[in-house]
Amino acid sequence: MTKISIIGGGKIGEALISGLVSSGVNPKDIHVANRRPERGKELFDAYGIVDYTDVTQAVDDVDTVFLCVKPKDIVSVLAEMSETLDNNAQDTTVISMAAGITLRAMEEVVSAGTPVVRVMPNTPMLVRSGTLAVSVGRFVGAEELADIEELLRAVGDVFVVEESQMDAVVAMSGSSPAYYFLFVEAMIDAGISLGLPRDLARDLAVSSAHGAALLMKETGEEPSLLRANVSSPGGTTIAAIRELEESGLRGAIYRATSKCAERNAQLGAPRPAPKHSVLSPTANGETEDD
Repeated sequence: MTKISIIGGGKIGEALISGLVSSGVNPKDIHVANRRPERGKELFDAYGIVDYTDVTQAVDDVDTVFLCVKPKDIVSVLAEMSETLDNNAQDTTVISMAAGITLRAMEEVVSAGTPVVRVMPNTPMLVRSGTLAVSVGRFVGAEELADIEELLRAVGDVFVVEESQMDAVVAMSGSSPAYYFLFVEAMIDAGISLGLPRDLARDLAVSSAHGAALLMKETGEEPSLLRANVSSPGGTTIAAIRELEESGLRGAIYRATSKCAERNAQLGAPRPAPKHSVLSPTANGETEDD
C-alpha cells in the first residue's frame, strides 16, 4: 500500500489529490500539509484526506512526497523534512512539482541515496489533461520510475526527459497553456470586432481550439499537414495564414519560448545569500523581506 504526502494544497496540489483519489488511491493514505488549517479542512471535507500543518508529521512513514510549493520554498521545505525522511523505515521518494529547482540542489539537502525526482506539470492537470515532464535523480531505479509514472498518469500524460531538456520543456509545456489562452483570448476579441456577441465568440473560439487539439492528438498527423488540409488555394484560410505569418507570429513564438527557457534557467541558478536574515532587523530597525 502506497502512502503519499503532498506538501502544499494549492491548485496543483489539489489537482493531484483529486486525480489520485479518482484513480483509486485511498484518501486516508494521502497526507496533505498546509500552513493554513482552514485550507486543510477544505481538502478534508472535499476528499477525505489526512490534513496536517506540520510538514514533518505529514511526511512521517510515507513512500512518496510531492512538493507542490513555490520554487523559492522547495529547498527550505526539503531541509525541514530531511531528518524525518532519513528516519523513515523505507526509502521515501521526493518529487518536486516546481519550475527551475535542479535535482542537484535538492539532492544536496537530503541524505545520500534519497530518490529525488523533478516534474514540470502544467495547469490542464486541473482537469486531468496535464502534460507532466519527469527527470530523475541518481538514486531512482526503473521500478520507482514506473511507480511515479503510474501516479502522475492520474492527472495527465507523462513524458520522461533528461534534466538538460527541462528549460525547453518548461517553455514547450509548462508555460505554453498561457500562450494558447492568449491566442484564444485574441480570437474572442477578434470575433467581437467582427460583430459577434462575446458569448458566441468565446464558444466558437474555445470549441475550435479543443477540436483542433483533439484532432492533432488522435490522428497523430503533423500540424503542418492538418493546416494544409484546410488551406484551399486562394481561399479564406490561406488569406488568414498569410496575414499571421507576415505579422511575425512564428518569430514571436521563437522569441517567447526562448525567453521562457532563459527565465527557467535563472530560477534554478544559485541565489546569493541575503545580507540579513529574512526576519532580522535592518539598520533602521525594520525587517526586510527575502
